[in-house]
Amino acid sequence: MLSTSSSYSIFRHPFLPIKVSPHSTTLHSFSRSFWLFQSHARSSNNKLSISCFRHEHHSPESPKPEIIDQYLPEQLVQSEFNNSSVSKRNWNSNLKKAANEVFKVFGKRWVVPWNAMTILQVMLLWTSAFWCIGSWMIPFAVHITGFNKESLTLRGQALFSLVIDVTEGIAGIAILLRCLSRFRPLPPDWFKFSPKGNWQIDVILGCLMFPLVNRLSQFNLDLLPLLPSTPVTFSSVEQSIRARDPMAMFLYAIVVSVCAPVWEEIVFRGFLLPSLTKYMPVWCAILVSSIAFALAHFNIQRMLPLIFLGMVMGVIFTRSRNLLPSMLLHSLWNGFVFLDLMK
Repeated sequence: MLSTSSSYSIFRHPFLPIKVSPHSTTLHSFSRSFWLFQSHARSSNNKLSISCFRHEHHSPESPKPEIIDQYLPEQLVQSEFNNSSVSKRNWNSNLKKAANEVFKVFGKRWVVPWNAMTILQVMLLWTSAFWCIGSWMIPFAVHITGFNKESLTLRGQALFSLVIDVTEGIAGIAILLRCLSRFRPLPPDWFKFSPKGNWQIDVILGCLMFPLVNRLSQFNLDLLPLLPSTPVTFSSVEQSIRARDPMAMFLYAIVVSVCAPVWEEIVFRGFLLPSLTKYMPVWCAILVSSIAFALAHFNIQRMLPLIFLGMVMGVIFTRSRNLLPSMLLHSLWNGFVFLDLMK
């Protein structure tokens, strides 16, 4: 009974508060430290056993592809992706550098004081003046004086063409002066005309393009041949050459080799091309101004050679920023055509 009673008393009050003496506190701290040490030792043993376990199952002697793929580092995949991105960026950068080097041939943009409305105004006024003078004003003036264009001699027709060309040139320059008067003084690289500079080689290279222009002329005629019903006629220039009239030929030579190159280059290369660089790259301005130059001749059978010739003269002008080289090349081309007609 006593033992039973003692057991009962021990288990009957297991959670009674215990008075902790200073010695018991020291013992408790020591027990706690020992327990932490054992826990850390067990954790280290577990890590070691896991490491050993992995080493045994993934030894190089018996690799398992599925396990290797499962534990493939993401850094490796990311590095490959980064390498491809870097190479793509380098390729794009090299391409842009190459394009910039090519575009440097065309020179830089102009400082354009006016806007698109002024550009449109000048070109519309010039086109209207060009058409009115050649189709109405000069023919009407000749009619008033009692002459008829068809009844003029070869020399009279040559003089008639010279008067029309000079009048059109004066009108074009007057339109430019009037429309651009409020923007004066213009920047120094506008309408520059100077024999100075290293542009002579460019003009020589431009002359080497003349055979290609001839090929384009033939190609253009093959694409858009004359209709069979179109009568074969000879221009007044060709008639003068056939007649071997020296005075008429001299007058026509002035028209095609002096007058036309001067005012056409002032309008298309001197004004239109630089003005377009305000809204587009230089190479694009060269192309657009060359198309406008070809359209101004009102001859669809000569569109391709005139566009190409305009681009050559545009490149020479943008490189030198000088109207003299493009005028000289234009004059040489017209003289080349004139001499070709004399064969």
